[in-house]
Amino acid sequence: MAGHSQFKNIMHRKGRADKERSKLFSKLSRELTVAAKQGLPDPAHNPRLRAAIVAAKAESMPKDNIQRAIDKASGGSAENIEEVRYEGYGPGGAALIVETLTDNRNRTGSDIRAAFSKYGGALGEPNSVTFLFDRVGVIAYPKDKGSDDAMLEAAIEAGADECVSGEAGHEFLTSLENFGAVRDALEKTLGEPSTARIEWRAKSTNPVADDAGETLIKLLDVLDDHDDVQNVYGNYELSEALLAKLGA
Repeated sequence: MAGHSQFKNIMHRKGRADKERSKLFSKLSRELTVAAKQGLPDPAHNPRLRAAIVAAKAESMPKDNIQRAIDKASGGSAENIEEVRYEGYGPGGAALIVETLTDNRNRTGSDIRAAFSKYGGALGEPNSVTFLFDRVGVIAYPKDKGSDDAMLEAAIEAGADECVSGEAGHEFLTSLENFGAVRDALEKTLGEPSTARIEWRAKSTNPVADDAGETLIKLLDVLDDHDDVQNVYGNYELSEALLAKLGA
């Protein structure tokens, strides 16, 4: 599993501040609706919905917006939305996983393929890059929640596989099977987390040269801005010089 010191590097994006808030809320709403559609509309009995609500609250999404998105699940508006995962390689050989929620698989697939092609990448077959990643549960808390030692102790008591502490905060990592139990145990001890979700994390990182890195960032920005794209994960590592140039 990739080290936390590299994680912000791996997951680099333009800051959320430069994103249109309406677009962000739209993506959060879609996840809320699909999560509620696939299970009970009660977060206490629907782990995915619970995670979606936590994510929406973390972005200061109004309660009314959250409830409206959940209520849509009982209507017909979410029936044709499906989850589609795309995998491929970007500039510099970076492995990328793109998770989407779409009501038109052909349109989304065409757009994603065009973006990869434009920036020198190529889409692969399903499961062509997932072997380079681990599927893990990640439960995050702010830095001021406690000391590194206290968080490590909390991780052991909750049954988490690992607690990684850094300047950005504390992240508790767990297997998919134990995700719900660990999250519930941590909530009893530490309160509601900043985020609690299932992610793809690279097993190791792939250093990308600066020229390819600049092109890679352009591809990531295009993918992030696409209405149907929910998450983008990669195994790339950018140089400190390029990150400084980008203002990261």
